Amino acid sequence: MTGRGIDQVLPHPCDPALHEDYARSAMDYVRLAEEANGPIPRAVGPSYVWGAALDELNRVRPDARIINLETSITRSEDFLPKAINYRMSPENADCLGAAAIDCCVLANNHVLDWGRTGLLDTLSVLERLRIRTTGAGRNLGHASAPTILDISGKGRVLIFSFASETSGVPRNWAATEDAAGVNFLTDFSEASIARIAQQIACLSQPDDVVIVSIHWGSNWGYEIPEEQRYFAHKLIEEADVSVVHGHSSHHAKAIEVYRNRLVLYGCGDFLNDYEGIRGYEHYRDDLTLMYFADVNTMTRDLMALKIVPLQIRGFRLIRPSRRDVDWLRQTLDTQSRTFGAHILATSEEGFALSWRQETGGPNHRRSISNSSQE
Repeated sequence: MTGRGIDQVLPHPCDPALHEDYARSAMDYVRLAEEANGPIPRAVGPSYVWGAALDELNRVRPDARIINLETSITRSEDFLPKAINYRMSPENADCLGAAAIDCCVLANNHVLDWGRTGLLDTLSVLERLRIRTTGAGRNLGHASAPTILDISGKGRVLIFSFASETSGVPRNWAATEDAAGVNFLTDFSEASIARIAQQIACLSQPDDVVIVSIHWGSNWGYEIPEEQRYFAHKLIEEADVSVVHGHSSHHAKAIEVYRNRLVLYGCGDFLNDYEGIRGYEHYRDDLTLMYFADVNTMTRDLMALKIVPLQIRGFRLIRPSRRDVDWLRQTLDTQSRTFGAHILATSEEGFALSWRQETGGPNHRRSISNSSQE
């Protein structure tokens, strides 16, 4: 979520004027953050916001870096009358390149905050930066097409992105044959599952790793709706999906491994400008996670999941305290135990996922970094 307040501390911010009941200027969010955690520098470099995350990316060197980009990249003034409108300037989008992002999934409830003009600007900027996109496009064909990443010497990663109305995505944001918009998921029915399975079957090859990224559900709360769990399971059973990448919640939610496939029900925010905002502090949305998944390229099964905890402070990612790390691990473990998964502490101040594995194939891995912003 690199727009609004975060955009204001980068070198080339948009006009800070907002159309919210809560705040009339994006600078209000900068001031709230500074009141909570101290001064934030201005005109920061493109790598500033990533902070300690860059150290992890440089150390792990994942084959694919995937984020849910939840902002429009535009200077359009064609705002839609909704509660919150996120945007960052095209000139500040270089921050995405600083983290060497491979793919931005765009099917979410903020990518059209500044109209279809804003979406078209977003697509053009990401194309200029050579960052792949999926989940929103110039028409339905473009929006529904997956990103296909060729991993040298290992095969391909296919990423499909969908936006559910349950996350607050308006139905009229859906892309059509002749209008730009998002790849809208109308429901979690058998028909939707069959349609997605058919699309994947037509495009995938035997050794492809398939990711389905879904913006679904509410911003707060740990409950996993049964319809989400059913849908995730069916994607694995009928569409041979390796990773279900769920997002919308501002805090991390439960993790499940179903038939040796990874389900992230809610990754939580990775970056936001929420410092100093009151009302949901008990969820600790300032604590954020990086997910590094090792996937077997022959069986498409999950081999390992490493989770790295970080904290948003001064609009950048830092290392959290031991106390916060312990709280986050215990909370995530409590939620995941419902689904038979356990979150274990590691010697590297990170977490590892433990689950009951079914018999798998040879240990040939492809590493994927999966981060979400809301």
